[in-house]
Amino acid sequence: MFLLTVTTLLLLPQNKLNGQQQAPLFRSETELVDLYVTVTDNNGRLAPNLVREDFFILDNGQNHEIALFENDIQPITVVVMLDTSASMTPKLNLLKAGAEQFLLRLLPDDRARVGAFNDKVQLDPPEFIGDRDLLINTLAWLDFGNSTRLYDAVEESLNALHAVEGRKVLLVFTDGDDTDSSISWKDVLKQAVSEEVMIYAIGLESEYFNGRRQIRSRPDKNLKKFAAQTGGGYFELHENDELGPTFTRVAQELHSQYLLAFSPTVRDGKTHKLEVKVNRPGMKVRARQNYIAPTTEKK
Repeated sequence: MFLLTVTTLLLLPQNKLNGQQQAPLFRSETELVDLYVTVTDNNGRLAPNLVREDFFILDNGQNHEIALFENDIQPITVVVMLDTSASMTPKLNLLKAGAEQFLLRLLPDDRARVGAFNDKVQLDPPEFIGDRDLLINTLAWLDFGNSTRLYDAVEESLNALHAVEGRKVLLVFTDGDDTDSSISWKDVLKQAVSEEVMIYAIGLESEYFNGRRQIRSRPDKNLKKFAAQTGGGYFELHENDELGPTFTRVAQELHSQYLLAFSPTVRDGKTHKLEVKVNRPGMKVRARQNYIAPTTEKK
């Protein structure tokens, strides 16, 4: 489990302008559980100006003091994984254009890799990079195929993020159900939760000709579970919807989230239910829904 370690928190100047970011420095012997939190109003607009006193953290129903509160931009390491199976063939150019909108909004301290899945899984470049132009050029070389190995693609993305320090994100797009993976959705969700990877998912209702008849597909129902359990977001689009605004929205959310942390009091090594609330009416909160508690005190 990724734990922040804090005794003395040295806050550096906050700056969300021009892509400049400063991460806080930590010195500590106390383990903190970190939570990245998205808050929106009833109209779906991001709520960027809340303060520490607006939030409550519940661990198995028990209220915890917020030991760390940050409202500046936190760098991300992200895998952008795109469905390029047969059903997406007529829309590949639109999909790549949408993904480009996300990549254009990466900030200088962000890092990314780009992937595709069909009857195989592809992930490029070989390591995470911050060069937006190179990442966008990589989109042009994504391969296409037949079946949809969605869960295998999620697993490969999680494996790529495994050794990454800091904030880890997977953005996955698909227009259909998983059809050919060797791993189950439960196993990849368990891995995402245990390794604290935030999953954003974009699903598209699609209609295509399979060589014999018109087929209407719907995005895999487990995408919502992936997003809800890991604190990400799920967006479902219809056949003729533009993709660019949704990819842009994901980038905006990732750069507008609050960082909260608390010190766990029960150290039993078990999965604990998490809930984050705000005391302002009309606000909706998204954050990961559980964590695995530590088992021993640090010495």
